[in-house]
Amino acid sequence: MYSQVLFCAALAGTASALSLPPLIPSIPGVTEPLASNAPPLPILQVPTPPLDSPRHDINTSIKPKKIGYFWTGAGDNQHKDFLATYSLDDDTFGELIYITDVPSSGNSPHHLGPTLDGKTLVGGGLLSLLKTQDTAYYFDTSDPYAPKFVKSNRALLSSITDEIRAKPDGGFFITYMGSAVGSSPGRLVETDADFNIIHEWPEDVDSTLNILGEQFSPHGLSVDWGKKLILTSDFVVPATILKPASALGIQRANTLRLWELDSRKITSTITIPDGQGIQDVKFIPGNKESAALATAVGPGQVWIIYPFRKNQDGTQGTAELLYDLGPRARDNLAIYSDITDDGKFAYFTLTLGNHVAALDISDLNNVKRLDDPEEDQGIVGPHYIKVSPDKKNLLVTDYFVQTGDIGVVNTPADFKAQWIDILEDGSLSFNRSIDFASEFTNRGGAKPHSAVIFDLTDPKDPKFY
Repeated sequence: MYSQVLFCAALAGTASALSLPPLIPSIPGVTEPLASNAPPLPILQVPTPPLDSPRHDINTSIKPKKIGYFWTGAGDNQHKDFLATYSLDDDTFGELIYITDVPSSGNSPHHLGPTLDGKTLVGGGLLSLLKTQDTAYYFDTSDPYAPKFVKSNRALLSSITDEIRAKPDGGFFITYMGSAVGSSPGRLVETDADFNIIHEWPEDVDSTLNILGEQFSPHGLSVDWGKKLILTSDFVVPATILKPASALGIQRANTLRLWELDSRKITSTITIPDGQGIQDVKFIPGNKESAALATAVGPGQVWIIYPFRKNQDGTQGTAELLYDLGPRARDNLAIYSDITDDGKFAYFTLTLGNHVAALDISDLNNVKRLDDPEEDQGIVGPHYIKVSPDKKNLLVTDYFVQTGDIGVVNTPADFKAQWIDILEDGSLSFNRSIDFASEFTNRGGAKPHSAVIFDLTDPKDPKFY
């Protein structure tokens, strides 16, 4: 066993990115019937090339100050997946500015994140592995109104890309929830400033033993650069949401891993009892103890993680129940979150509950709920959520995952992007949305999973989030 761990650690230390062409090239007159007639298979799918994107009207005459980038899958899983660029300004809200295709389809576009300078976006493909495609797609946003696809790559030891955090040097940390075949353990992938994969953490023996000893399916990711900490949260083993592995049930985790930033080593495993999937974790901005909020999707709860406190056995990192989101949040499959940069308000999407919850966390000893848990907010399947840089809006995308016939996760969705007003007390007002299903009927609809916001209101201090 120990020799196997040494081998795995040595192999991880040689990590480098691959980028491979499609196994089946695009051939006019052949691609179209091949893509439309390929049968669903267990796990791996026929690696069909994408159908070319149809013409689409865009408005290149406007230059909004607030821009939304949406990493989007074609509704039919046959046309190219794409990055959709929209205006978020009040006077031109919902105007489609640009469409940037990637050279593949059926990726199930997942999370999207920017570099700190706003020059590059990276979007991950949740199910790219199933068509043996690259799993991370990079876009040049030097011209924020006309993004360009730059390149794609894949890791050697891991797949199923999830959360993304930009590094100060221009690269990224990215959680890859599964192994190269979608099982456990996954990895914490690191890129350099040229977006080449340089590490698939962990690489030391002790940390490798840690992830081999207990399910390691990292989804959530948060970094405290000042205190030099990383937290990852374990969600589900990706392969178990797909047939036939799903017959044994989705394998959910109850754990988070605490890491040293400088060494990239795991220092401890933090357990949330009966968490049934810890989908998300985020450090609370400005908290003196570097506390973080984690979402437990089984019980529908928000837990607070104190990374510097110790358990009775001396293990670093504790977890305490902060707030129970109530019956509507139970067994929700997905609860994602964001926190305002002043640390006052936290927001949570209850995907199966069709609801966005709002908490005032300015006093962690007296958390206040700001939404009505029983209200019908008129949304279906909310998942990805971001607070706008000026804290005036929430951007929520109403789509999580739909595996179709090959899996068991097919969450209802209305495929809209909600632009929700944040009121002065932190509560929410729903009034504007972008309907991707009706906008992209010529691609079988569209599935926007995630988004990035650029706020260029102050040219001297642009915001990229």
